Amino acid sequence: MALISEGKQASLAADFSVTQFHHICRLFLVHGRFCYKRSCSLSQCVIHRGLILSVIQAIFSWMFFFVSFSFYPGVLLVGYATAYTMFPVFSLVLDRDITSAEALLFPQMYGVLKKGRSLSIKTFCIWLMISLYQGTVVMCGSYVGVYDNNFVELMATSFTALVFTELIMVALTIHKWHWAMYLSQAISIICFMGSMLYFNEYFDIKFITSSNFMLRTSLIILLACLPLYIIKVTRRALSASTSYNQIY
Repeated sequence: MALISEGKQASLAADFSVTQFHHICRLFLVHGRFCYKRSCSLSQCVIHRGLILSVIQAIFSWMFFFVSFSFYPGVLLVGYATAYTMFPVFSLVLDRDITSAEALLFPQMYGVLKKGRSLSIKTFCIWLMISLYQGTVVMCGSYVGVYDNNFVELMATSFTALVFTELIMVALTIHKWHWAMYLSQAISIICFMGSMLYFNEYFDIKFITSSNFMLRTSLIILLACLPLYIIKVTRRALSASTSYNQIY
């Protein structure tokens, strides 16, 4: 009885408990793979979300003679970290690069995960370079065409481009879309659009409804995300052939 009691206590204290040994195969090959890949994607998107904001702030300070105040007001920063981008980022926990059946059918793919290529110094440097590129495009693109250094127009243009760039980057990270991912993107866009109408001191209604604002913001987002989309499509096409060769 003592052994049974100790066994139950150990089972309750463990992260995972299996009733049969053949369940271990699914635990490692399916749930282990999904947990690792999702954690890597989530971590990288959170890192990117903070880095691109830091790059924009650094460029803003440099452009305006190293001023010491924040480019974006606190309420927008809180919204950026929560309502505007939080739901799509955390929806990555539902992403799947392969199906459960494929993970069990080809256990060789689990060996690739042990190399740690999904989250490493190399991937951090890649996301760092992406953040530097996109932050520069967003800030410099917003600054070009702003007449008389209009701070409100500059802030509205850059912040709008920043939010949509982050949402697109999350979308580019997804392998297989889930209905909750579509919902999270829609909720974030609705929250942001609603806040643009509510915070009149930060978003001039006349300006954000003008064709100049929409065209310039669209061009900035396109320039920031299109090269990465092309790279993503190319890499996935190459990685698909590489995975096929590894399996067969």
